[in-house]
Amino acid sequence: MTDHLLETFEDGIATLTMNRPEARNALSVEMQIALKDAAPRLANDPKVRVVVLTGAGGAFCSGGDVKGFAAGRASGGLSQESTLEERVTDLRARMDVSRWMHEMPKPTLAVIPGAAAGAGFSLALSCDLRIAADEAKMTTAFAKVGVSGDYGGSWFLPRLVGEAKARELYLFSDVITGAEAARLGIVNRSVPRAELAEAAQAWARKLAALPPIAVAYMKDYFRASAHASLGDQLDREALGQSRTMMTEDHKAAARAFVEGTTPVFQGR
Repeated sequence: MTDHLLETFEDGIATLTMNRPEARNALSVEMQIALKDAAPRLANDPKVRVVVLTGAGGAFCSGGDVKGFAAGRASGGLSQESTLEERVTDLRARMDVSRWMHEMPKPTLAVIPGAAAGAGFSLALSCDLRIAADEAKMTTAFAKVGVSGDYGGSWFLPRLVGEAKARELYLFSDVITGAEAARLGIVNRSVPRAELAEAAQAWARKLAALPPIAVAYMKDYFRASAHASLGDQLDREALGQSRTMMTEDHKAAARAFVEGTTPVFQGR
């Protein structure tokens, strides 16, 4: 356990809060391990309907511990004598949280109140949806500190803004606001900071009320579509649609549609 990552659960919503406000929630070793462990656990918890990722103290996550790097500490707390193979293995294990946030069968929502930089920016991109304060500052940041990038940003960003713009944002490390990120399609919505908590909670509750089985298939569709042929995707949709039409959730929704009521989905 660590207080560098706080976890709460209410009404189907699991919230992970990166909690190093004095360092704008820079990724400590403890925080990275806690994130890596929490994501698969929440993904497999049937009580969890949606996972929210955010940061404490007005920031989202400023990325790696650059002050630690400047002091000569290797990433992940390894010693400077660590081999390349040891460093790769250690970093890859910690980075797997991005895959879990992207691929888990439940919707994930990044709530970005302020700074999201480097690996922190990549973590936000790994979520299904992003909502940010208009004033939040975001940047890839990697080039400015002489590194190439991690936590999957180079995979997520081109899919959101296109390869040319992604290259620009990586190479120049320009700082953009939440409002600009919304215009670019990097975040789904931006709101004034004073309205962020309420808007994020509304989205989280809306996501938690969705039919879980159908959502899992939808996420599988989008994950596969990047590489699947049209025929493969039609096959996948035929399976998913047929399966979900057999669920109690679908039958309840059909009845509610006829009756003019709101269905309550049970994940069955």
